[in-house]
Amino acid sequence: MTSPRVPGAAVAAASVTVVFWASAFVGIRAAAPHFSPGALALGRLLSGSVVLLLFLAVRRQGLPPRAAWPGIAISGVLWFGLYMVALNWGEELVDAGTAAMVVNVGPALMALLAGWLLHEGFPPRLLAGIGVSFAGAVVVGVSMSGGGRASVLGVLLCLVAAVTYASGVVAQKPALRHASALQATTFGCLIGAVACLPFAGQLISDVARAPLSATLNVVYLGVFPTAVAFTTWAYALARTTAGKMGSTTYAVPVVVILLSWLILDEVPGLLALAGGALCLAGVAVSRSRPRAALMRAHQ
Repeated sequence: MTSPRVPGAAVAAASVTVVFWASAFVGIRAAAPHFSPGALALGRLLSGSVVLLLFLAVRRQGLPPRAAWPGIAISGVLWFGLYMVALNWGEELVDAGTAAMVVNVGPALMALLAGWLLHEGFPPRLLAGIGVSFAGAVVVGVSMSGGGRASVLGVLLCLVAAVTYASGVVAQKPALRHASALQATTFGCLIGAVACLPFAGQLISDVARAPLSATLNVVYLGVFPTAVAFTTWAYALARTTAGKMGSTTYAVPVVVILLSWLILDEVPGLLALAGGALCLAGVAVSRSRPRAALMRAHQ
């Protein structure tokens, strides 16, 4: 018996997601001097919602079925709303590469939530991996301590983003049994935008003061890393497991560090890189399978 292969279209969709999500970390960092965290999240979500509603109209897809709404609502508030505000705030205080490494503790947290909420259990490798990832986050926090309390707060905010990211994926997976990827993404984005409406006044003020390039950056974040990338993510997630999809994001920090070096001329320090490597190693351990299980899967 062999384990089912992930369809090629899902692999391609996940690859698009990885590239655009990596660019989002750099885009957020570039926009941070001109937009407050909540205003940036709202501007991104409003831009994404407009594009997604156009896609939905072209595809002639209406409202999702009633059974899909709980998962869409939860992922909308946590992943599209709270995640973006926490990440934006975190990236005001730490560089893009460090933020990406800490946020990518998310796949290990996905497995932990699946064990709790979906009763999939807590295998030793999961617990060991989470321990390694936590140690990595501590190392990253120590590396940021030289920057004062603000940098440590930035790491903690990125951990909040990781938790809300993992929670949103676990909530979205059941919804995709009933709704299309486009429906789940569109209405999740709209719900996230509604949750961020208290920041509307800040958004208006920030747009009035920000240079045009910064405002266009917010629009980019809404169109590509949000509207396009969240849809390709949901498309791939509907065709494979949350664990396998979480594993695809291992590549995000590498791409982020490369882009932030080329575009922003910033690279995490050696201790932060070491801590980030521990975070990703912990995720890899948590998602790995015992050798005996692998042998049975390929018999």
